[in-house]
Amino acid sequence: MMEALSSTSQTGKLMSNLFRHLPSMDSVLDALSGHSSLAELPRPMLRELVTSFLDSLRQDIRSGAIQSEDELQLKALLPGLIAFVRAQSRPHFRRVLNGTGVVIHTNLGRSILAPEAMSAVADACANYSNLEFDLETGERGSRYSHVEQLLCKLTGAEAALVVNNNAAAVMIVLGTLAQGREVIVSRGQLVEIGGSFRIPDVMEKSGARLVEVGATNRTHPQDYEQAITENTGALLRVHCSNFRIIGFTKEVHAEELVQIGRRHNIPVFEDLGSGSLSHFYGGELDEPTVQETVAAGVDVVSFSGDKVLGGPQAGIIVGRREYIERIKHNPLNRAMRIDKMTLAALEATLRLYLDENSVKAKVPTLRMISATAEELEQRADVLSSLVAERYPQLSVSTAPGQSRVGGGSFPERNLPTTLVRIATPQGQHVDALRTALLNTTPPLVGRIEDNKFCIDPRTLRDDEFELLAEVLGEALDAMPLSS
Repeated sequence: MMEALSSTSQTGKLMSNLFRHLPSMDSVLDALSGHSSLAELPRPMLRELVTSFLDSLRQDIRSGAIQSEDELQLKALLPGLIAFVRAQSRPHFRRVLNGTGVVIHTNLGRSILAPEAMSAVADACANYSNLEFDLETGERGSRYSHVEQLLCKLTGAEAALVVNNNAAAVMIVLGTLAQGREVIVSRGQLVEIGGSFRIPDVMEKSGARLVEVGATNRTHPQDYEQAITENTGALLRVHCSNFRIIGFTKEVHAEELVQIGRRHNIPVFEDLGSGSLSHFYGGELDEPTVQETVAAGVDVVSFSGDKVLGGPQAGIIVGRREYIERIKHNPLNRAMRIDKMTLAALEATLRLYLDENSVKAKVPTLRMISATAEELEQRADVLSSLVAERYPQLSVSTAPGQSRVGGGSFPERNLPTTLVRIATPQGQHVDALRTALLNTTPPLVGRIEDNKFCIDPRTLRDDEFELLAEVLGEALDAMPLSS
């Protein structure tokens, strides 16, 4: 009993002594003041992070993880403290390197903007603009005027407007054309998009009532004809951009649905989803373009701005003037309208489409989708050589692989690529490398195949290769030593 009490007393004295040797807040802040990488941090934030770090040291003392005064010397603590402050003070929303090969990666921000669009956004942010000011009359203008003419020229539509995303576009179109009325749609087109948003749910919120026709795999023109009543407000066609039904199938094409709508004086609305203005690989990627859909006679067409178009997040609505004008006057339009930054980026992106010979080279999304297998093999060789030379402890190789367009576009098609494959040193698991790379600055996101960390050069720029090599070194330094 006495020996146990004595041991407890000695432990208590050791802990008390260690607590006394913890550096003071002022001494820590003085030591950090000389580090330029921390100079921009607000003083209150820095104090809060230092407090958290010191609290973690106190917990280590209590648990016995720290048992020596030397471990509490400021010189010994400083490297870990600086790393802690840097890690904890990083913005939560930040850049990542996309090595996944998924071009329109929804979780990584979908399309990245062309330099022209980024410049336009910066200009819109830094200066006043004619957002809703008519420079010809000196009176109030419409924000849609900056892009409406461009959209009409590019798509062949009579009129256009833009809201904040395609789900909003679908909601406001249905709410304008068919609030309190029925909207007929094929059962096989009742899709669910990312985040568990479903077409029936969006339709319900718009105030329209869903009428399903046909079977999951087969819908015929007569199915629509038989469902039309005096209370039918619109015929809806949803392009199934994120899945395919194959085999024994039948769908009503846009031209057929337009004929039915014309006979009954009912507007036809098509949600195109991805909204491509271009064909790829000589038309092998067979998404219908917006131009083709408008030319088929569809009255109203909606699509995303940040998918295959390669612009900012937006819901673009084009079509016949009589319907677009009604949508513009819907009170919900103000709640769904785009801001000046989106407008600037969208106009700059659309202007690039005026030159069809150069647009695929200038819009990053189009450039990545259009990259050839030969080009990607050469780029993979450059990247693998850089990594292998920098880190001889790694086994680096290249192998044929597949990329994806992403964003629900071209679900049946993989794009040929060449992967850079990294095998971790013996005794270290590839998951440890993946985790370490998620904590670098910037993080690198790739994929694991055949127990190797794989990087697809399709979704990386050449000027990101050196940065990738640097963060790989940062991750290797942070990984636990192999057993």
